[in-house]
Amino acid sequence: MDQQLCPRFEKAMGLLSTRWVGLILFELLKGAKRFSEMEADLPISGRLLSDRLKLLEKEGIVERNIYSEFPVRIEYSLSPKGKNLEPVIHEIQKWADQYVSADELEQH
Repeated sequence: MDQQLCPRFEKAMGLLSTRWVGLILFELLKGAKRFSEMEADLPISGRLLSDRLKLLEKEGIVERNIYSEFPVRIEYSLSPKGKNLEPVIHEIQKWADQYVSADELEQH
């Protein structure tokens, strides 16, 4: 049976496989975070983190919440669409725990 690649699946995999996107989503599953918190927790430059957050916001996966305080507080959180990725991310984590060895991590 000749099956064509589903364009929706291809788009989803392209987005999720974009470098750092998975780690950003994993961080946001823990709850809303400020940019500075994510920058401190992730091994990623501020510029690249900003680019990825804009991409995820454009895709409707991440929400940017601005709080009228002084100084202004901005937090990022998962939208309902983003929260629906939780079981997917947990399954990838389970797969990684089972199949990615410590030796493979050292080679990286």
